[in-house]
Amino acid sequence: MREDEDPADIAWKLIAVNLSDLAAKGAQPVGVLVSHMLGDDDDRFAQGLGEILEAYDVPLLGGDTVRADGRRVWGCTAIGKASSATVPDRRGAQAGDAIYVTGVLGRAMLGMEERGSGSTNDLAYRRPQPLLAEGQSLAPLVSAMMDVSDGLLLDSWRMAQASRTCFEIEAGSIPAADPERRDECMRWGDDYQLLFTVPEEVKIPIEAARIGTVCEGPAGVWLDGRLPAEDEVLGYRH
Repeated sequence: MREDEDPADIAWKLIAVNLSDLAAKGAQPVGVLVSHMLGDDDDRFAQGLGEILEAYDVPLLGGDTVRADGRRVWGCTAIGKASSATVPDRRGAQAGDAIYVTGVLGRAMLGMEERGSGSTNDLAYRRPQPLLAEGQSLAPLVSAMMDVSDGLLLDSWRMAQASRTCFEIEAGSIPAADPERRDECMRWGDDYQLLFTVPEEVKIPIEAARIGTVCEGPAGVWLDGRLPAEDEVLGYRH
């Protein structure tokens, strides 16, 4: 997030992105540990923190507060417990599996351009909604799952690499917030949707879009039958 964001939104997003990691594991939250650097508008940070913890019924277990000069830094560790006998990760995709993604991609990208408007896109950027219930319902069924934080194409490439498979993705099947900017929506990130693979015959219990198929071959991503160039930007790299 930008440095000039409302501290209440910073607190919300700090917790939300960590809960999204739990969602990708199908985990139930146990609580969070928060590190907070004291400064201006601490009351706003506390307000946003309280709002998201209440919204998802997640306790604050502890953490640390410090005061220092210079740029402020926040940290969060979310603790969860498995909700099923199998805990999904990004390594299990198998040739023949269907590839799905939840939600609409690119809302956060548009939301950054609409900051402060209160629009659906604005809220998607400032206050993302971790998909905990969806992750828990999918956990027993998926072969691989992760959240989309750095762009659909880059995270698909990461899952394909981890699973040592080839992901064949159809751009036109990807739900984009702005179809005229579909390519940007696939690469911008900050969506916190769930990317997952399941065997072809599995009926999924949530609403999601099928965007491709897992295939045998060199690990990587093919987009509309094309292998991206080595220097092509697939998403956000830290």
